[in-house]
Amino acid sequence: MKNDNDEGEAAVGRRSFLRGVGVGALGVGALAISPLASPAEADSETYDEKRKSRYRVTDDVKAYYRVNRYPS
Repeated sequence: MKNDNDEGEAAVGRRSFLRGVGVGALGVGALAISPLASPAEADSETYDEKRKSRYRVTDDVKAYYRVNRYPS
């Protein structure tokens, strides 16, 4: 015949283990989020730098136009 105390001890052990794993996961999650909670910094670009054109016709762009049959 089974002893109910043996099963109860095993169940409590598993429960406490799972609680510990859950608490550990929360702690790791809090550490992972903390760098994202840093204060915002201002942009280092001036207004003119933000407004300038950044498009450049490189060899990759030319190859894309050629492969996709865009008029050059």
